[in-house]
Amino acid sequence: MDVETVDKALFVAEKAVAAGVDWLEAGTPLILSEGFRSVSSLRKRFPDRVIVSDQKSMDGGGLETEQAAKAGADVIVVMAAAHDATIKEAVKYARKYDVAIMADLLAVKDKVSRAKQMEEFGVDYIIVHTGFDERHYNVGASPLSDLPDIVKAVKIPVQAVGGLTVEQAVETLKMGAKLIVVGAPLVTRDDKFDVGDERFDVVLREVVRKVKGMRLAS
Repeated sequence: MDVETVDKALFVAEKAVAAGVDWLEAGTPLILSEGFRSVSSLRKRFPDRVIVSDQKSMDGGGLETEQAAKAGADVIVVMAAAHDATIKEAVKYARKYDVAIMADLLAVKDKVSRAKQMEEFGVDYIIVHTGFDERHYNVGASPLSDLPDIVKAVKIPVQAVGGLTVEQAVETLKMGAKLIVVGAPLVTRDDKFDVGDERFDVVLREVVRKVKGMRLAS
């Protein structure tokens, strides 16, 4: 949820949960605007959902993981481009607080090699990410280009995010992804951090139906 206020995040989250979504992510713009109270607000309202804190830690990995965990996050995002020590500290504190770490490969040059290192360091999930700015400057850039090789390289769950259509996001399951992330274009706009489609809940219900149908079929 890359929105700017807790109120808007709760509005989006209510509709998402009603549609059947399992995880709720406090997006980076939300955390920058509202701090970790955005995470604690989601935890309080939705005690039975997995809460992801997408703080994109680049330094202070341990202490920032601790902050997010104390706020109620279940999964915390650290940048794979950070120093090895930052990753290791994030993992160390995650074990202390019984939470999970996602490593985001945004801006990493050798994504396959770094994904393997993340797994060795004890990271729980990998995010194959084509960034907001990157895909606007480099038209056609997509996490789908890297996803298959990374899925083959690691045993931990992988997800792809970054400008994917709803159809592409669902198709990532067939490519080996274990998590489906729905952001742009439903709840992220190109011109501001706000909901992209006012009827996003209708589309979310269809996404949930397709994803859970594919899992049952497999």
